[in-house]
Amino acid sequence: MHHVSLIIEFLRGRPKVVFWFVALSQGVLWTLIPALFYSSPPGDVPLVLAVGHEFLLGSYLGPPLAFWLAEIVFRAGGTFALYALSQVCIVVALWAVFTLGRSLVGTRHAVLAILLMAGIAAFTIPSPDFGPAVLAIPLWALAMMHYWRALGEGKRGSWFLLGVDLGLLLLTHYAGIVLVLLLILFTPLTRRGRAALRYPEPWLALLLLLVVIFPHAAWLVRSYPVVATTLRDSAVRSSALWFAGALIAVHLGLLLLAVLSSGLGRGRNERAPEIDRSPVEPAARGFVYFFALAPALVVIALAVIGERVPQAALLSSFGSLTTWSVLAPLVLLSGMAVVLAAGDRVLIYRERLVSSSWLALLVAPPLLIAISLFVVPWVFARDNRLAQPSGAEAQFFAETYQRRTGKPLQYVSGDARLAPLIAMMAPAGPQGRPHVFFAWAPQRSPWVSVDDVAANGGVLVWPAAANNAVPEDLRTQFPGLVPELPRQFDRAVQGRLPPVRIGWAVLRPPAQ
Repeated sequence: MHHVSLIIEFLRGRPKVVFWFVALSQGVLWTLIPALFYSSPPGDVPLVLAVGHEFLLGSYLGPPLAFWLAEIVFRAGGTFALYALSQVCIVVALWAVFTLGRSLVGTRHAVLAILLMAGIAAFTIPSPDFGPAVLAIPLWALAMMHYWRALGEGKRGSWFLLGVDLGLLLLTHYAGIVLVLLLILFTPLTRRGRAALRYPEPWLALLLLLVVIFPHAAWLVRSYPVVATTLRDSAVRSSALWFAGALIAVHLGLLLLAVLSSGLGRGRNERAPEIDRSPVEPAARGFVYFFALAPALVVIALAVIGERVPQAALLSSFGSLTTWSVLAPLVLLSGMAVVLAAGDRVLIYRERLVSSSWLALLVAPPLLIAISLFVVPWVFARDNRLAQPSGAEAQFFAETYQRRTGKPLQYVSGDARLAPLIAMMAPAGPQGRPHVFFAWAPQRSPWVSVDDVAANGGVLVWPAAANNAVPEDLRTQFPGLVPELPRQFDRAVQGRLPPVRIGWAVLRPPAQ
C-alpha cells in the first residue's frame, strides 16, 4: 500500500487550509525573526523613513506612497509594525495570486503554485526591508487579479479596481510602467480584450488611473532633473547580465522543488500521488505564460538598450535593481507557470522528501539569519549592519543634544547610512523625530538647507577613522563645527569585533 504524506492529504482535502498555513507561517516567521533579533532595521528602511517623514509628493527616490505608508505605520507601532507591514504586503500578494490561480487552474493547483513560491527567494529574505519594491508586490498581484476578472471573466466592474491598482502601483514604483505597457499590449491581442474595449469601463478605468497619479505627475514635471539623475545612476548600476543571473538565483528553490517532485531518476515501479484539475482554457494559458515571462524580458531588453545606447540609459532605470525585492513583482506568476506546464495531472514523486525540502525553504532562511547574528561575530569577525546598536547610538546623541542646548534634537546629518539610522531610532520630541539633512547630496533633501541646520542646531555623525578626521563635505558646509572625541558603542554580540566608533559634533543654535 502506498502511503502519502500529510501535506498531500491536506492539499487534496483542505487546499484553502494549506494556503493560509503557508501564507501566514511565512508572514509570522519574517515578522518575529527581525523584531526579535535585528538590532538595526535592514536595507534602506532608515532612508525610506527619512524621506517619508517629510510627506512630499515625490522625492529623488521616486513616487511617494511607500514612504508615506512607512512613516504612518512607524509612528503608530515602531519597527515591529514596519516588519508586520512588509509581511502583510507579502500575504496579500500570495492571496491575490491564489485567488487568480483558482480561476485559472483550479484551487488545488493554485495551492501548488503558492507552495512553489516559497522557493522564490525574492519573496522571503529581502521582504523585511520595507520600501517601494515591497509595496509594489501586492499592488502588482492585485492588478493582475482584477485584470483577469475584468477580461477573462467578464466582470466589467473590475476595470475600476484595476484602474485604482495601477494608479497606486505607479504612485509606489516606476517599474509599474512595465505592467501598464504590457496590459496595453496584451488587451488588443486577445478576442476578449478587443470585445472589452467596446465598452466604456476600460476607458473610465484609464481616466481613474490618470486622476490617481496626477498630483505626483505634476510634481514630477517640476522636479524631473533630480529624479532623472537618480534613475540614470541606478541604470548604470544595473545590467542585463546581472539581472539574468539574479532571476536564476531567486528561482533556485523553486527549481529544486520542481526537480524533486518530477521523479527524475526514480525507480521503475515508484508510485506518486496525483493532483488533477480540469483542462485550462487557451486564453488562461496564454495569460499566465505572457505575464510570467514578459515582465522579466522587458526589463532585460531595457537594460540591454541602456548598455548599448547611452542616450537611452534612462529607459533601463524603470526596472533598476537596487534590492533583490524589486525582482518579486516580475516573477509573481513563475510558480503558476510551472504548475500549468506540468499538465492537468500533476504527479508528486518523493512526496516526503519534497515536503521536507519545502519546509526547509520556509523555515531555514529566517532561522539561519537569526543564528548568524550570534555566530558570525565570533567565527568570522565580520560586521553586520543588522547587529548595529542603533538604539543606543540614537539615545546617546539625542540626550546629549538635549542636555547641551535644552532643546530636543531637530536635525541629524553627516554619513549617508548613519544619519538616517540615528534619526529613525531617536526618541520623538514634541515636534516628532529629527529631520535628516542629506549633507552628501543636499539637492536630494529640499525640505531643509545648510542654513536651516546652522540656525536651529543639530548633530553631525560619521564613521570614526583612526585620526577622527571630519569628512570634507561636512567641514565645507559647517566650517565652525568642533568635533568631539569619538564615541564607542558595544554590540549585543560583540564577538571578536571592535566596538562601533562614531565621530560626531554638536551644532548649537547661534543664540547659544
